[in-house]
Amino acid sequence: MSAQAERRLVMLAAGGTGGHLFPAQALAQALARRGCAVELFTDERARKYGGAFPARKIHIVASASPRGAGVMAKAVAALALARGTLQARGIVGRARPFAMVGFGGYPSVPPVLAATQLGVAAVIHEGNAVIGKANLFLSPRVDAIAKGFASLGGIGAAVAAKTHLTGDPVRPMVVEAAAIPYPGFSDGRLRLLVTGGSQGARVMSDVVPAAVEALPEEERKALVVVQQARGEDEARVREAYARLGVEAEVESFFSDLPARIAGAHLVIGRAGASTVSELCVIGRPAILVPLPHALDQDQSANARQFEACGAGLVVAQSAFSPQWLANALSEAKRDPSALAARARAAKAAGVPDAADRLAELVLATAAQKETSPR
Repeated sequence: MSAQAERRLVMLAAGGTGGHLFPAQALAQALARRGCAVELFTDERARKYGGAFPARKIHIVASASPRGAGVMAKAVAALALARGTLQARGIVGRARPFAMVGFGGYPSVPPVLAATQLGVAAVIHEGNAVIGKANLFLSPRVDAIAKGFASLGGIGAAVAAKTHLTGDPVRPMVVEAAAIPYPGFSDGRLRLLVTGGSQGARVMSDVVPAAVEALPEEERKALVVVQQARGEDEARVREAYARLGVEAEVESFFSDLPARIAGAHLVIGRAGASTVSELCVIGRPAILVPLPHALDQDQSANARQFEACGAGLVVAQSAFSPQWLANALSEAKRDPSALAARARAAKAAGVPDAADRLAELVLATAAQKETSPR
């Protein structure tokens, strides 16, 4: 490890889901290219991703969400966050990083809060079009806020003045998939990818096969389906497509999802920040079904920005019926040129170099704090 890399240690903090960890991973790689060492704060959920995370150390400190019902649950969560902040203060105080970057989720709160208390430059990245509760709590305390969408809801003027548009960092495999041209229609087949976020979505397993069954036989036979389904739903979804004579691949997880996106004419999925960013960078149209009942309504806001750029359709889960989807698929099959136009619109909205933009913002913010009078 060079002396410069030791001096330029950057610590990252992210909740243990793909939506938080994937952009953190992309930033870690961008920072490594700039000679920085990287360490990660996260939670136990990250272990399924953590083996591939490019950090020299991974720290797990206490955290909890204060959104639980009841005064006692909130008090227990507050104590866990306080304990985690004390743990993080010890780690950050010993390491003295050049900067701390938070990616949201309550596990990011203790390390970022500790960094602000110790005078370390702190940046948060908000991938959604509406700021999350953890980032909202941290926003007055940090030095800069990177945003994934042009418009960020849920903030006031003072916080807005600290925002910088970087886009959402995407993994290298997404950038590689972006080089794959939009598929042609020479064989007359419509290639459909169905996803449900990192945990899958039962509604996709309930609605999509039923919609395919409602199609005229000629249109049904022209479909090629790749579908993510929860483990408990895999068998019935696979059997439904086999009964209908539809070429389909059904799995609970696709490790090469960006390549699957690139191979699709149309994607049906949720509207998490990572999903929307990957659709834009790769350049594929989509029907987005935002996760309902979310307290922040972040997926709805993400989906509306995707729709506004002309890249796709948004439908509430309550309206996402087999007949509605069958009609949408029939229309897509009849007008492939419109699908291709939506693909171009998605691509135009993508930010493939978001990780580099964020890395430059982090290093510039830290350098400015380092040289400014205390």
